[in-house]
Amino acid sequence: MIGSLTNDDPRADARAGMARFLDDVPTGRIVVAGHFDADGLSAVAILLRALRTSGREAEAAIVGKGETPWDKSFADHLHAMSPAGLIVTDLGTRGEPVLSGVPTLTIDHHRPTGTPPDGVTLNGHELNPEPTSALIAWWAAAALGDASDLQWLAALGLIGDMAPEDAFPELAEAQARWGKTALRDATSLVNAPRRTAAADALPALRLLLTADGPKIISKGDSADAQALVAAKAEVRAAVEAARRIAPRVVGDVALILFASPCQIHPLIAQQWRGRLKDKIVIAANSGYRPGWVHFAARSASGRDLLAFLAEHRPEGADGRYGNGHAQATGGALTIAQWNDFVTGLGFDQAVLPRVD
Repeated sequence: MIGSLTNDDPRADARAGMARFLDDVPTGRIVVAGHFDADGLSAVAILLRALRTSGREAEAAIVGKGETPWDKSFADHLHAMSPAGLIVTDLGTRGEPVLSGVPTLTIDHHRPTGTPPDGVTLNGHELNPEPTSALIAWWAAAALGDASDLQWLAALGLIGDMAPEDAFPELAEAQARWGKTALRDATSLVNAPRRTAAADALPALRLLLTADGPKIISKGDSADAQALVAAKAEVRAAVEAARRIAPRVVGDVALILFASPCQIHPLIAQQWRGRLKDKIVIAANSGYRPGWVHFAARSASGRDLLAFLAEHRPEGADGRYGNGHAQATGGALTIAQWNDFVTGLGFDQAVLPRVD
């Protein structure tokens, strides 16, 4: 149920939610499905490590480029893993189940678009301050035993999703124990693979599942650590190319349209947000996935971007469109849907050739 986290004691609520879920799954494999950014991967790592330490069988399932757990291909992959229970983290909260009939725990902090019909939902969107998925996962993991050695993973999620530095004592405690610079460097590296053309987050996940702290990631010389360094260099080069493209402005919207196989549109939107403070900035990438335009929307104006996108929602847009946060959202549209979207905003020059 939505709202199972309260401002009164969200930490206790998270522990209780995990305990309730485990009561529904007394035995059998638990599959943890998560997003491939630093927050999602850290949440998955926390949950897997805590479950395994407590004696439970647990496996990970990480989404790929443009994928959601509600896609049939991903649901088929989950079914093939024969889960007795499912945890879905940092992937949104919708009204329809990911796997019907499988006890499910949803751990998330994005604005919900519905209430899952069964299972337990720990959503931090309404909390002030708003926790990240990794922090909620760490709170929940305490129901399985002492998770203090996993606190640095929760800090990676907080840093990765740019939580205010003074909002949560858990971040300050982790910085004092493991080092502020090491945590920030590790977060940057863990975030890099999912932005590359290959979008292979498995090297990052393997490190998060085995490391005893962030320096194994930021200073390590293993093949996985070197893969993160190479991924960061690939992303840096893609950002440098895209940042040279000037925005087009119509009214209160600024559009930066480019084509890159790397997931850099959120980075470009964030960079222009600080320079165009009175605009809604949309960075759109037509090269990330064939036949689709993926975009990120940011604004320093205080405008509710979820409401803005809802107002301009093109016909046929699915659950990939307009999720996230009021100040940080985006989506993915087919070429035809994108053309309807930008035409409605007044950017006729941003219409793209249709793909048959």
